[in-house]
Amino acid sequence: MKRNRNMTKNKKTKNNTNLVPLQGLVVLFFLLIIAQSIYAVALDSKNRDPKYVETIVARSQKIVDKLELKSDETITQVRNIIANKYFSLNDIYTERDSAVSKMKRTLTGEAKNSALEMAQNRKEAALYRSHFAFPADLSLYLTTSQIESVKDGITYGVVKVTYDSTLDMIPSLKEEEKAQILAWLKEAREFAIDAESSNKKHEAFGKYKGRINNYLSARGYDLTKERQNWYERIKANKSK
Repeated sequence: MKRNRNMTKNKKTKNNTNLVPLQGLVVLFFLLIIAQSIYAVALDSKNRDPKYVETIVARSQKIVDKLELKSDETITQVRNIIANKYFSLNDIYTERDSAVSKMKRTLTGEAKNSALEMAQNRKEAALYRSHFAFPADLSLYLTTSQIESVKDGITYGVVKVTYDSTLDMIPSLKEEEKAQILAWLKEAREFAIDAESSNKKHEAFGKYKGRINNYLSARGYDLTKERQNWYERIKANKSK
């Protein structure tokens, strides 16, 4: 009888042990739902020009549309995160410009130079925080490849256009050269994301395009000849 009671006790203990992981998963599931609902992203549109807000929201929506998301809730959250990124950049550069303008009017000499440097440092610090917060916020709703698509949307798809054009221009590129070119273009994109205007975004890529050209020249490629041959191939294909 004592043995039977022990067997029954062990059986109950085993069954209870099996319930623990299941109960934990249920709790975790509900916590994730609650966390996501708490983190609903509000559009930072207060005290902003309605027409400006409308323009930014429409621009952000175009980027989201390319992701082909299924959930209306997710679409709204991601759109708001992107729009808020634009708002944040506008605020950072507006504050910088306002501070610089005031310093130039009221200060001179070394005091002005020191104040201008401080304004620049504050801008860089704000951009740093905003830069890393952006993909972190997106990661709650998007995969890594989808976040890449958002970054490309903000920077006009320059990474793909430049990369594809370079490979088309120089078909003989080695795999390690292709990898280096793509890495530099993606690095340029990180700077372009935080640039204050479309011109500044293209300038960020322009610097890295120059680096890529120098790299390829050092590797023995005649870029003038490669470009001329490329144009001739394009012309021949069009004539067909």
